[in-house]
Amino acid sequence: MKTRALLLALLLTFLSSLALAAQSQYPQHYFGGQAPDILNEKLAPKTQEIGYQKYGLIHSGITRTALVSAEHLTREELTRPRAERKNRFHPDPNLQPEDRAKLADYAKSGFDRGHMSPVGDMADEKSQYESFSLANMIPQDPQNNRNLWEGIEEATRELAKAGGELYVVTGPVFYGSQLKRLNGRVLIPTYVFKAIYDPSHKLAAAYFAANAAGGRYAVISIAELEKLTGLSIFPALEEKVKQSPMALPKPTPNTGIKVIEDKTIVPKISQP
Repeated sequence: MKTRALLLALLLTFLSSLALAAQSQYPQHYFGGQAPDILNEKLAPKTQEIGYQKYGLIHSGITRTALVSAEHLTREELTRPRAERKNRFHPDPNLQPEDRAKLADYAKSGFDRGHMSPVGDMADEKSQYESFSLANMIPQDPQNNRNLWEGIEEATRELAKAGGELYVVTGPVFYGSQLKRLNGRVLIPTYVFKAIYDPSHKLAAAYFAANAAGGRYAVISIAELEKLTGLSIFPALEEKVKQSPMALPKPTPNTGIKVIEDKTIVPKISQP
């Protein structure tokens, strides 16, 4: 009887944890009100959900970066007058000092503090300031951040304006056995993704690119992205939508870098 009671208690604890994983304190930022689930057990410890005015994120005290940063983009918000941009990077006050990135971690590193939810999506001064939290950053190759990735961010905004709204989840991918850290603290990702769901057409896909110089990117299904990242990106999304990638617009960076869609850049792996 004791063994049966113990097994029942363990089962109830497990089911309770599954239920909690699907809940969010900031449901307005996520499709179906459900934040992404961290399925990769290596990434699951020391995670914390943070919510701001225009985006929500799940931060890792292991990587000291966002694992995902999510937005509900609307035409109304993106066409509002823009406040003047002020680059006010800052450590996130919601995190314990030992778990969060510091400005000194990025100093003279050769990497940009790359936004996951971009400041270009934010109209007012408060939301722009919140986007400069280091919890919303990854160490990003400057040639990626300022060229191809800038074009992907702009293409996503234009898609949201055309369709009226999008749910967007952006994040890093840590793949490989030779991962490095800035200042021995902040893990440097090998790839970056931006997952998109268009609720008006019930279509989804993701941009996927190496965290490196160059103009090559891929458009992949949400199902493929979930295998690559160890994350459930859109938990509320129907499986058939996850399996079939929608067509995404070609990025057009302001720098004029040559951009090429190339599926061969995607690593052939089942887990990160």
